[in-house]
Amino acid sequence: MKALAAVLAIFLIAIQAQLWVGRGSVPYVAHLREEVAAAQADNDQARARNAQLQAELRDLREGLEMVEEKARFDLGMIKSDEVFVPVSAAATSSAASGTKR
Repeated sequence: MKALAAVLAIFLIAIQAQLWVGRGSVPYVAHLREEVAAAQADNDQARARNAQLQAELRDLREGLEMVEEKARFDLGMIKSDEVFVPVSAAATSSAASGTKR
C-alpha cells in the first residue's frame, strides 16, 4: 500500500511539474497567447493597408481622375493651358480671416 501511495505521489509531482515548468505550462501558454495577440494586431494592420491599396487600385483601374490626381500631387504636373500659382498656408489663413470681416 505504501508503494502505491509513493507511486501516486510521484505521478502527482510529475503532473504538477508539467503544469508549472513544461511545454504546456501556464507561463508558456500565457506567452503563446501574447504572441497570438501581437500577430493578430499585425494582421489587422496589414488587412487595413491591403484594403486601402485595393481601393486605390480599383480607382486607378476605373477612372483617370485618380491618375491625374496622383500625377499632379506626386509629380507636380500641370496641363499646358494652366498656370500654376503656389499658395502658402499663411496666405490662405490671412485671406480667410480678411473675408470674415
